[in-house]
Amino acid sequence: MTRRVFRYVPFSVEQDATAEPEYEARCVSGDETECGAESGTYDDPGPVEEWQRRHTQGTGHRRYRRNFGDYAVLRPLMEPALLARTYGGAP
Repeated sequence: MTRRVFRYVPFSVEQDATAEPEYEARCVSGDETECGAESGTYDDPGPVEEWQRRHTQGTGHRRYRRNFGDYAVLRPLMEPALLARTYGGAP
C-alpha cells in the first residue's frame, strides 16, 4: 500500500466554532517595573475593557498588554474525493 502526503493542498483557516475565544489584559504601566495587575480571562472583550477602565480610574495607569486566544481549524477548500483526483492518493 502506497501512502501519499498532500503538501500544497489549499486549506482555509477558520475559527473553531466549538470553542470559546479568550480575552485578557495585563497592566504594563510603570517606570522601573510593570504594575502586573491582570483582568482575568473572559469569553468576551467587554469585561476586560471594563476592568481596564476601572484600573485606570483607580491607578492612573494607561498602558495594557491585551491577549486574545482562540482555536483554529483547517478545512480543505475541496472535498476529499476531489482532492484525491486532483493531487493523487486515496480520498
